[in-house]
Amino acid sequence: MIIAQTKKKENIIEYMLYMWQVEDLIRANNLDMQKIDQNIITQYHDQPADLLLEIRDWWENLVEMMRLEKKEQSGHLQINLNTVNDLHQLHMTLMKDVREAAYRNQYYQTAPFIIEFERKMGQTPGNEIDTCLTAIYSSFLLKLQGKEISSGTREAVRSISRLMALLAKKYPLWQAGKIGDENDNEQ
Repeated sequence: MIIAQTKKKENIIEYMLYMWQVEDLIRANNLDMQKIDQNIITQYHDQPADLLLEIRDWWENLVEMMRLEKKEQSGHLQINLNTVNDLHQLHMTLMKDVREAAYRNQYYQTAPFIIEFERKMGQTPGNEIDTCLTAIYSSFLLKLQGKEISSGTREAVRSISRLMALLAKKYPLWQAGKIGDENDNEQ
């Protein structure tokens, strides 16, 4: 919860990747709060009791959401899908904005990697931002498993990461209403 709150404020892309990791941690603990208490929440032992209770409640709420949404085995929580969809909406806004040449340029450099990643996956995720996040997260998981990552994949993930970094920088401005519909007429 503490990490999630910080990441959500500072970098929405890191937040999304963290939340996907949280989903996987919950699954790795079989959606069992006793195991989550033992394996995760005990790491926060230095926090005040009231904050520790908030942290536990946060994890417990996520477990319950995963059960209700039938995400015990795979998939992402609706709250996370909504954020990815928001990021895709921002992406589309930036692609249409004539003032965002740097973003569009990075996208066009990255697009072949996105297409190739979708082809290798054999399925198309919800949108291109979902594909980008999946590519970064998959690379992260491969590293954790100690598996070899080809130079081509590393290059693709670097390019995708640069695009996501630009998107993350624009997100707070978009949320503050400084990018988007009301500004579209100023082009």
